[in-house]
Amino acid sequence: MEIKNVAVLGSGTMGHGIAQASAMAGYNVKLYDIAQAMLDKATGTIKGNIEKHFVAKGKIKPEEGAAIVGRIAATTNLKSAVEDADLVIEAIPENMEMKKIVFAEIDGFCPAHTILASNTSVLPVTAIAGATNRKEKCIGLHFFNPAVVMKLVEVIKPIGVADETVDAALAFCKKLGKTPVTVKDVPGFIVNRLLGLLYHEAAQIVLEGTATAEEVDLAMKLGAGHPMGPCELADFGGFDIITNAGDAVYNYTHNARDAVNILYRKMVEAGRLGRKNGKGFYDYNSDGTKTVAKLFD
Repeated sequence: MEIKNVAVLGSGTMGHGIAQASAMAGYNVKLYDIAQAMLDKATGTIKGNIEKHFVAKGKIKPEEGAAIVGRIAATTNLKSAVEDADLVIEAIPENMEMKKIVFAEIDGFCPAHTILASNTSVLPVTAIAGATNRKEKCIGLHFFNPAVVMKLVEVIKPIGVADETVDAALAFCKKLGKTPVTVKDVPGFIVNRLLGLLYHEAAQIVLEGTATAEEVDLAMKLGAGHPMGPCELADFGGFDIITNAGDAVYNYTHNARDAVNILYRKMVEAGRLGRKNGKGFYDYNSDGTKTVAKLFD
């Protein structure tokens, strides 16, 4: 099937990034959220990103930038958002019950041909698809932050998905200029399954005092060739996100290796969420510099 119209549910960091990437690839996009203020913020961010990173740098002409913005329509009406969509991409918070409710609702609004995709980073897509009557047309499309820049998309294949759905999803990702990889529907998929172990072991090293966060990051950058150390990366992702995602995986697998390191829980309890509020393994200053946080001293 040919995808022309895309609906993105959720206008947060991932949602508005996916909407922008889709519009830049030529798709008509409807961006949905429950509050107009959230949509206004998202569309303002998209417009600013296109002006700053593409128009101002001469990558596209001003009229092309305006056309991209013009292809995105924001709405707080869920039925209106999805009723003419060929592909719906859900990018709401990582809550299984919430996702099931949304998928069940949009299943009744969408045309029969519409593909329903979840941007979940860890939750089982098969379970989400189970809330619908179109399991063969449900799939996972896990974009990475920032969605406009990051090339990878994990295409998760739940049990019962049709080959045609997978083919259409892969073609969509490639049109966005992304590199898709297919993966079976297992908790954490590829990247977060591996990153989870790295995050938690790095936190344990810091917690036990074997090395500081800065030393851990420096060692992994210089010794393993990582562009960012695991503590820096955890700060970027957010400790609340890491904790929620880790709990979701552990609740599904009950495997001790998937348990969230206690340091992340203590960080969240202390209001240290990472880069998003300037307090994580590092304290981030207004001038762009950062210093290693004194967590237990």
